[in-house]
Amino acid sequence: MRAIIAILCVFLGCCSNVVFLELLVKDDPGSGNLITFSQFLFISIEGFLFTSKCGTVKPNIGIKDYFILVTMFFITNVCNNYAFDFNIPMPLHMIFRAGSLIANMIMGIVILKKKYAFSKYMSVFMITFGIAICTVVSSKDIKSLQAKNVEQVPTTPWDDFFWWILGISLLTIALFISARMGIYQEELHKKYGKNAREALYYTHLLPLPFFLTLAPNIWDHFKYALASEPIAISIFNLQMPKLIAYLIGNILTQYMCISSVFVLTTECTSLAVTLVITLRKFFSLIFSIIYFKNPFTIYHWIGTILVFVGTVIFTEILVKIADYMQSTQKTKKVQ
Repeated sequence: MRAIIAILCVFLGCCSNVVFLELLVKDDPGSGNLITFSQFLFISIEGFLFTSKCGTVKPNIGIKDYFILVTMFFITNVCNNYAFDFNIPMPLHMIFRAGSLIANMIMGIVILKKKYAFSKYMSVFMITFGIAICTVVSSKDIKSLQAKNVEQVPTTPWDDFFWWILGISLLTIALFISARMGIYQEELHKKYGKNAREALYYTHLLPLPFFLTLAPNIWDHFKYALASEPIAISIFNLQMPKLIAYLIGNILTQYMCISSVFVLTTECTSLAVTLVITLRKFFSLIFSIIYFKNPFTIYHWIGTILVFVGTVIFTEILVKIADYMQSTQKTKKVQ
């Protein structure tokens, strides 16, 4: 029953988080740092109260080891959210991040000297090609920065293209740093054992001082959010600025998403977790396109199908399901 609730919360939390994120970046494309800081602060406070018991529980992993991990984690999150300020539409952002398998494979080959089966390489090719299609097609429909420019400084198509390339570069950097972080986490798990809740807390707590370098940007966008038009919250019978309400919704749903994935990893097999996360990404993408009426051509659909089919092949979900069904049938025959 706990696993079923966790699966429902993953879909509800993660998909709802995408909605609140899109509502925020549509109104304020440069709010990525504010969103990231707010999420980190909330999870840090929750972890301080319930994971470290107000600082009375000592961490199993050394702070020095965590510092390397949180540096990579911080850069990854900031790059992913900051990319919205550089002409990156939400569907392309989601598809691009689905290419984490590519970065993981490349880093595994380079650092760990791993070798993969042909199906793995084929799936990576499909994902790479799918992302390339969506990237090229999206570049032909780049929205002008004119609407985003507060000072209304005229921009040219070349200016727009330059900022779009910078946004793609940020997403690429985030992909490879995230892959390297995954390898480093494996090393920590082998050395100290698995400490998922502790890692979740410290990877959000320790990066908080880094946000001091972004304080002016965060404060400016927080003031912008406070100045947004008020909306009525019928449940609590009060009014609050629209963007503040969206930000609170984003923080709570992000926490629900992350904590539910953690519960799922403790209650289900890796097959079930991988399947749920893959389906969640797909439904989030489809919902974002339909609900927010984002431009999505036939080429985008081809790219999306290639990305998610490639992901299914890489994770060997269908093969594992077939093996599971065969083992279940054999068990029934024995009984």
